[in-house]
Amino acid sequence: MTTAALIVAAGRGTRAGGDVPKQWQMLAGRRVADWTLSAFAAHPHIDHVLMVINPDDTDHAPAGIETVPGGATRDASVRAGLEALAGRGVTRVLIHDVARACVTADVIGAVLDALETHTGAAPGLPVTDALWRGDGTVTGTQSREGLFRAQTPQGFHFDAILAAHRAHPGGAADDVEVARAAGIAVAITEGSDDNIKITRPQDFARAAAILKGQQMQAPDIRLGNGYDVHRFGPGDHVVLCGVRVPHDRALQGHSDADVGMHAITDAIYGALAQGDIGRHFPPSYPQWKGADSRIFLRHAVELAGQMGFAIANVDCTLVCEWPKIGPHADAMQAALAQIMGVEAARISVKATTSERLGFTGREEGIAAIATAALVAS
Repeated sequence: MTTAALIVAAGRGTRAGGDVPKQWQMLAGRRVADWTLSAFAAHPHIDHVLMVINPDDTDHAPAGIETVPGGATRDASVRAGLEALAGRGVTRVLIHDVARACVTADVIGAVLDALETHTGAAPGLPVTDALWRGDGTVTGTQSREGLFRAQTPQGFHFDAILAAHRAHPGGAADDVEVARAAGIAVAITEGSDDNIKITRPQDFARAAAILKGQQMQAPDIRLGNGYDVHRFGPGDHVVLCGVRVPHDRALQGHSDADVGMHAITDAIYGALAQGDIGRHFPPSYPQWKGADSRIFLRHAVELAGQMGFAIANVDCTLVCEWPKIGPHADAMQAALAQIMGVEAARISVKATTSERLGFTGREEGIAAIATAALVAS
């Protein structure tokens, strides 16, 4: 089972004011869209995140997140996102408004749980206020019995909601309306008063207060491990953790074969549940032939920031008989700190031998093991 999150971010949001659409405006130190994306990218049961953006907003698109151009209406944008996911093995999809930046893991999880037994599910809050009808003055009342305030994410079995959108004439207020038109029953899950939709300028202050309260809860700490190996070949030096070290052989690889930096990069991707270097920089692509591994590590660190995490510390162990790492460890530590934008004191580089055992003991290559700790920023 593969679950995708489809973030709808193609609107203009003019009621919110500002020089740019609301999803690209700053909120509590980050853009609105970045808060929303991090909520889904960090959820353990979300396998892929896709964002639908306005064709005019490509310069604002977050790095490391797949985007597709949206349409003139919300339902057209959702249709574009669904079509982009079609044929990729997605079985469930959560469709979420980018302006709901305060969505929590509990709200997301409740929708996913409901999809185990229902084709559609969406969060809602029972209406508790009295309801009036009026035209400037009160002309009548309306019972609030059985009424709910709709929220997102709205989740569905993928094939069912794709078929529903393909059959719908357009103009739907949300995806529940599209689903019901196709005869899909939608379960109501528990929403949250904090899951507000930023619509007006004053909503930014309220959302910032909500996010601050969420951050004051127990910190979200992630650990990731990385492991890499490269064999020796002809050459006169090796590159380890960003430092050129003289040696009578070189390491072989598709890029510059910096085994230490590769292990650290994979450890960060692992902590983020974002795969490995090969997912983001496929070795089948010729542009990465001989690439500087700094590119990979910087991307992993930037992705961590976009998902709301800071690097707490990194520990890397190089496993080899030769060359000797000790004389170069401080330089490696400094190089990694500069690349990652963290204090050198948060980075450890050390080495060990394998007591002449295995391929490293036979001096056929070098292995590296790394651990990265990330904390929600």
